[in-house]
Amino acid sequence: ETGSEDIDILPNGLAFISSGLKYPGLKNFAPDKPGEIFLMDLNEDNPKAVELRISQGFDLASFNPHGISTYVD
Repeated sequence: ETGSEDIDILPNGLAFISSGLKYPGLKNFAPDKPGEIFLMDLNEDNPKAVELRISQGFDLASFNPHGISTYVD
């Protein structure tokens, strides 16, 4: 709905997707909806993005993700 801003794909085929960036001058289809992080398993025959639940205590109302990166140890 609000489009993805960035994606990071791990070597095992899991993709993390940031969505919902609000930036001046960019069209926003859901201005009152906070940003989200999705997970997609690219190993599946028909991969679907699943919204990840964000921990309680996090200021979700102001979550405005711009980019995403992962660290593999």
